[in-house]
Amino acid sequence: MAASQWAIEPISIVTVVLACTILAFTYATNRRNKVPFPPTPPGNWLLGNVSQVPRRQSWLQFTAWKETYGDIVHLRLVNKHMIILNSKKVVLDLLESRSNIYSQRPRSVLLDDVIKEFSDDVFRVRIDDPHFKAHRRMMHSGLGPRAVREYQPLQIQETSIMLRSLADDPDRFIAHIRRNAGALIMKVAYGYTVSSVDDYYLKLVERHFEILEETLSLPYMVEFFPFLKYLPSWVPFAGFRKAEKILRENDIDHIPFAWAKKQVEAGDYADSFFARFFQKEDGAPLSQDEERTLMKVCSALYIGGADTTVAALTSFFYLMETHPEIQKRTQAEVDAATGGDRLPHPDDEGKMPYLTAVIKETLRWSPVAPLGLFHSLAQDDIYDGYLIPKECQILANIWALTHDPETYPNPEVFDPERHLGENPQQNPFDFVFGFGRRSCPGSHLAERSLFQNTSNILAVFNIEKKKDSEGNSIEPAVEFHGGVTSHLKNFPVEMVIRSPSLLPTA
Repeated sequence: MAASQWAIEPISIVTVVLACTILAFTYATNRRNKVPFPPTPPGNWLLGNVSQVPRRQSWLQFTAWKETYGDIVHLRLVNKHMIILNSKKVVLDLLESRSNIYSQRPRSVLLDDVIKEFSDDVFRVRIDDPHFKAHRRMMHSGLGPRAVREYQPLQIQETSIMLRSLADDPDRFIAHIRRNAGALIMKVAYGYTVSSVDDYYLKLVERHFEILEETLSLPYMVEFFPFLKYLPSWVPFAGFRKAEKILRENDIDHIPFAWAKKQVEAGDYADSFFARFFQKEDGAPLSQDEERTLMKVCSALYIGGADTTVAALTSFFYLMETHPEIQKRTQAEVDAATGGDRLPHPDDEGKMPYLTAVIKETLRWSPVAPLGLFHSLAQDDIYDGYLIPKECQILANIWALTHDPETYPNPEVFDPERHLGENPQQNPFDFVFGFGRRSCPGSHLAERSLFQNTSNILAVFNIEKKKDSEGNSIEPAVEFHGGVTSHLKNFPVEMVIRSPSLLPTA
């Protein structure tokens, strides 16, 4: 396990005040219910388990704890509780079967009280907030199977651009798949046409994720002691003010929304998710609240769709170059389905079960969001004899689920065969798109995009290991980075054109 760990800002408040707060919190919690918490790793008497939670790839530590503490692990982070769910049974029992009480989001002093603009984000809005249902209705309408079929011509167009870019500049393959994912979702959400890999709006969302990783990977002391939110930026404990400033400056909600609004009002716009909902059938303007709801949903499409697909396709490139025999078998299936004389299109998916299995296995081997997003509990609950307290932070360790040897024997092995035959192993799509009322409404678009991109890439290219100056293959390293979304870091790839006649012209 990496030694890097969550860092706490320098403590300058009198220790006895902090200690009294922790003791009062512990006493109040224990007095509320004598039912024990789930097993807890030994921690510091004052800060609890804060120093034991890695800042990067924490799912690996959580999975390791499963061997010692079991399927449910409790952590105390100063004066807050966190519950880690490490098995399929526990996750489905709680986040699915009891989703009526397990679908809240935990409050954040920084995002809900200090910045406030984040409190009604699609990813964070509480289920008892009227905006929650409005968001879900709007997203299901724009991202359901019928709507996604309407996006097929755009998917085909953007895939063609990506194929040409991969041929011209293979060393920037991650930039090209990022452009592809971003261009698709920008056109779907706002009607905006991305111009290049260096497009302003692509850089805006890329910077957004860098900022989230940079600022929200630290547990600021204001989260544990809300009165600190009144402190100015120059005093100790006010490191969150820097995060506040950075997050406000990267205005990812308003900038593309303002562009789309201007285009529609001028009558010069393409059909898009924004255009469909911005104009009411009776011609009446949206209320201020309706406009904000639309802005938040468009932003969620933009943020959610522009990064997860990139993470999945990056892993796909790695897995194909390190498993040439699987790549060859998949290419044979693609050629058989298309006759080898045309590029695949979305309607070919039913003819390619092995490629579908490859996609499933890619997401199992490297889930794009290994911990998903935090859930929170609306009321105290008892499960398997343990207390799960109200408003605690709950994480489904998706990595542990997709690497559980009881569900997936030899989980470290990339094996698409496990998803085929009369008795396939658990479909990882059941895990990787979230749970209960918080499951991802864009999963259908994501699945279709992955099929369209992977089938076309394999139709045109062989993905091989790059060779050094002496002709030796360069082994790609497996190193992840990112925050909520986990990406493989850049690695060398050789793109060899296998079907020149299928390569789109510039």
